[in-house]
Amino acid sequence: MSGSQFTIFGNKYTMGSYILFIRISSSFQLAFGRFQQSRIFSIPEGDFLYIGSALGSTGNPLAKRLIRHASRSSEKKPHEIREAIIKLFSKDDASRNCSVEPMKKKLHWHIDYLLEHAETDISHIVIIRHPEKIEHKLSEFLASVQETSLLAPRLGAQDTRNSNHILSITDRQRILEQLGLYIPVLIGHPEMQ
Repeated sequence: MSGSQFTIFGNKYTMGSYILFIRISSSFQLAFGRFQQSRIFSIPEGDFLYIGSALGSTGNPLAKRLIRHASRSSEKKPHEIREAIIKLFSKDDASRNCSVEPMKKKLHWHIDYLLEHAETDISHIVIIRHPEKIEHKLSEFLASVQETSLLAPRLGAQDTRNSNHILSITDRQRILEQLGLYIPVLIGHPEMQ
């Protein structure tokens, strides 16, 4: 299934990996928690992506994680895509146990710090319903394409070695096209749902 907000591969699993496409409307300064000793980064206006996974075995891990990403802490307005995520997963029988109430979100992962800013907007999500951890392979692939570049080594991927999960991008459509060819081969399913 491919739409303006979601591209989905597979349909059998409630767990899997995902890629958030993020639009930054204006530049700002940001520390990604304690990453690189709380170094302040200049985040430029433009497009970014984040590679993540939700591989738990109870409820609907993908729904829970994506709703969390689309939420902000305190009383801040959530990302516009949040309602579409809830609607997408409400069709899924396994999502009945998934809480869709606004969260008391605590900033934990590097991506949380980026998504917290009002200047950020999750514009598209690639969802890969698959039981195996494929973040590293997705990261390697995306780091190798011409349309991506690093902000900092290991950003967004402190729990893995030599991996980058937050990347700056120059051509979202071209990356989506390349992912449309790469992901089915990676997960062993030639069709896109």
